[in-house]
Amino acid sequence: MKILAIQNRMGIGDTVIFLPFIKALYKKYNSPISLLVKESSKADQYLYQTNYIDKILILERDDKNKSRHSGFLGSINLIKDLKKYNFDKIFIFNSSLRFNLIARFSKIPKIYQYPLFSKTKQHITNVPKKFIKDRLDLTVEEDPDIQIDDKLLSKSIIKFQIDKNNLNILLGIGGSGPTKRVPSKIFLDVIDKISNIKKCKFFLATGKNYDEQIILKEILDSKFKDLCVSLDDLTIKETLPVIKNCNLSICNDSSFSHLSAALGIKTITLMADTPLIYGNYSSKMYPIIPDGETEVSHGTLGKNKINPKKIFDKVLEILN
Repeated sequence: MKILAIQNRMGIGDTVIFLPFIKALYKKYNSPISLLVKESSKADQYLYQTNYIDKILILERDDKNKSRHSGFLGSINLIKDLKKYNFDKIFIFNSSLRFNLIARFSKIPKIYQYPLFSKTKQHITNVPKKFIKDRLDLTVEEDPDIQIDDKLLSKSIIKFQIDKNNLNILLGIGGSGPTKRVPSKIFLDVIDKISNIKKCKFFLATGKNYDEQIILKEILDSKFKDLCVSLDDLTIKETLPVIKNCNLSICNDSSFSHLSAALGIKTITLMADTPLIYGNYSSKMYPIIPDGETEVSHGTLGKNKINPKKIFDKVLEILN
C-alpha cells in the first residue's frame, strides 16, 4: 500500500512533532509512509534511516509564487508529481481546500484530512491526536522517534573521540530567533557547575547566523574551550550520530532540542520565548522556564532570566 502524508509547516521542530502520527499510520497499515514536506523541514537530513518513512517529497512552494508548486500552475505541477506515485491513501495534516483538490485531481482514492476551513489557532498536538482518533480510532501517545544506524554511531565515537566513561553533553546554543537564544554566560555557568562534579565533554550545536556565532565564540574563547567541540560546520545528517552518543542535551528551543529528544536523549529545553508545548511534548523533554514566570509563550522575552542553577539541578535529577 502506498500512503502519503502532507505536513506543510515550516520547520524541523514542526515535522518532528508530527512523527508519532506518521508512525501510527505505519503501524496501522504495515507500510512505510511517504511525506510531502517543505524544504525548510530538512526532513531528508534526519529521516533517511527511519524505517517507518518511505519517500520524502519536497513541496517547492514559497510566498513569492515563483517556485514549482506555487500558485495555480504550481498546483497543476504538484498534481502531476503526485500522480507518478499512484498513492492509495493520503493524510492531509491541515485544513487547506487547495490540498484537498490536489489530492482529488491526483486521483488518490482515499483522502483523510483535518476539517476544512478550520486553520485558526490549531493546537500542534491536540488537533492531530483528535484527527487520528476520529478517523482511524487510534490513540497516539508515543514520543517522536528518529532512527540511526549503529555503524554511524561507531564512526562518530572514533571521529570525535567520544569517551563513554565521561559525561557527554550536547549544548544546543543556537535558535531560529534572537529571543530564543540564551546568553553564553548562562551556558558557561552550567558548564562550570557540571564540570566540577564529572569529567565532561560538551558538543556545541548551532547555525551560522552571525549572532549565533558570537555565542559560540564566547564559549570557545572561555577557560572551558578544551572541554568543548564545535559542530557548526557539520550538516544535520552528520550531527545526528554525535547527538545520539551524548548522555543528555541542554538546548534552547531549536531544531537540536527536537532532534535530540526524538533520538531518545533526555533533553533539557530552555523555553525563553516560545509556547511551552514546543518544549514538553515528549517524555524525553525537561523544560526550564524563566525565573518569575508561571508559563511561557511568544512575547515572554525571558532569555536573560533562565536560571543556570535550575538547569544544573535538572542535570543532577536526570543523572540520578
